[in-house]
Amino acid sequence: MTATTEAAPETAPPPGTPDSARGVARRRWRRSRGILIAVLALVVLGVVLALLRPKVRPEFLDPDSPGQQGTRALVEITRQHGTPVTVTRSVSAAANALSANPDAVLVIARSERLLPADLTTLRALPGDRLLLEPTADTLEALAPGVTQEGISSGTFGPDCSLPAATAAGQVGLIGAQIYTAPAGATKCYFGDGRPSLVRLPVNGANVTVLGAGAPFTNERLAEDGNAALGMNLLGSRSSAIWLLPEPPPSSAGGRQSFTQLVPFGVKLAVLQTVIAVALLALWRARRLGPVVVEPLPVVVRSAEAVEGRARLYRSRRAADRAALALRTGALERLAAMLGMPKRAATDPAMATEIIAGIAAHTGEAHAAIGAALYGPPPVDDAELVRLSGYLDELERQVRSA
Repeated sequence: MTATTEAAPETAPPPGTPDSARGVARRRWRRSRGILIAVLALVVLGVVLALLRPKVRPEFLDPDSPGQQGTRALVEITRQHGTPVTVTRSVSAAANALSANPDAVLVIARSERLLPADLTTLRALPGDRLLLEPTADTLEALAPGVTQEGISSGTFGPDCSLPAATAAGQVGLIGAQIYTAPAGATKCYFGDGRPSLVRLPVNGANVTVLGAGAPFTNERLAEDGNAALGMNLLGSRSSAIWLLPEPPPSSAGGRQSFTQLVPFGVKLAVLQTVIAVALLALWRARRLGPVVVEPLPVVVRSAEAVEGRARLYRSRRAADRAALALRTGALERLAAMLGMPKRAATDPAMATEIIAGIAAHTGEAHAAIGAALYGPPPVDDAELVRLSGYLDELERQVRSA
């Protein structure tokens, strides 16, 4: 005769058990999500502000500016080497200076500030021209046949026969425009197979197009052969006239809107304030947390409370919540009757011991007890009633054992 022992089936922990791995992960996420969201928001804010930061400052290519993007150093060095440089701020002043000295080379910077009438005036002026980062309209008016084809960055050798470029050697061109040019043009400093410097004859004069003004700024003038290239191009004639047009008046471009009139720094300040207020609102906003247990304002009979909650469960068809409440209460009472610690009712690791203890006192099958205490929720009211009766029977048998 052999004795057989019925093994307890593997049972799932009761729903909502606080010590389950899923519950621990959920609590850790709730504690840390605020910090993670704040860090992510700061990263996004930094990226947005970096993208909104203007790449070209007002001092860019200004021959009177000692700032990093000014070109005062190049102008002073060129003057010290015997080439006078005249700084003008309007097309009319440049035309007068060029009329007085037709052998001068006209340097045109910040051509995006030029109006169509200015380009017409400049096209009729005599003498050589040096265009620094010209716009498409400027190229069409002053360097016909030269078109922009993209952007390239790096340190390039001249790879051409232009004396000003070969004497300077390598030049660092960052974000430089590259061009296509007519067959008779001289092409230097190739990036991605296309030149960043082009010289071509136009109406008996030489027009030099350079796709980057950054090498001539105070910040980068000492790098590679930048200073030599700038001095060679400006010193190709007896003197140089540097035209840096003032920004056109608002009436020239039509009536501006309110947002166009607001300075860029003010827009950034407003954007930062809005983001800060939004983050503060998210931080201080009311969050839906767990249900808070509070004492009742009046004494209510336990039967009324039970009936009221039962009606609420029934109206919402919450058989799963009702079953969970029945099982939780039964587990707490059964664990106490079996002499187990109070935490055993909520500890998934104690499920097998609880089932074995109840089976030893009642003689019920392990599978039936496990399904009653830890099984799936009932599908209808009839099954919920049967579950409630079976749990009551288990408590009665354990109590009377």
